[in-house]
Amino acid sequence: MLARKMETTLENAVLTKDGIKYNGFFLKPVVEQCEGCERILEHESGQYCASCPNPDQKWSRKACNFATHTRGNGPKIEKAKVNPLKASKRAAKKGR
Repeated sequence: MLARKMETTLENAVLTKDGIKYNGFFLKPVVEQCEGCERILEHESGQYCASCPNPDQKWSRKACNFATHTRGNGPKIEKAKVNPLKASKRAAKKGR
């Protein structure tokens, strides 16, 4: 899968006391855990996430599901346990 560059800009964003207002959403600045993510957008007042208006809330539960720099570090999926008796019978069938 090819990585693509985010093309969104914050040109029409309005700075308010609650944060930046962009397309009807109030964006809050990114948090420390967001460092290295490809979804960070630059603005004169700071850095903001292109996917999540409140990054602090996303990182409060564990890891942000939008983060591009933490992919593949999720929980490992275990293989299904195989009954040894059934496995030996399958192997015997294939060997015929």
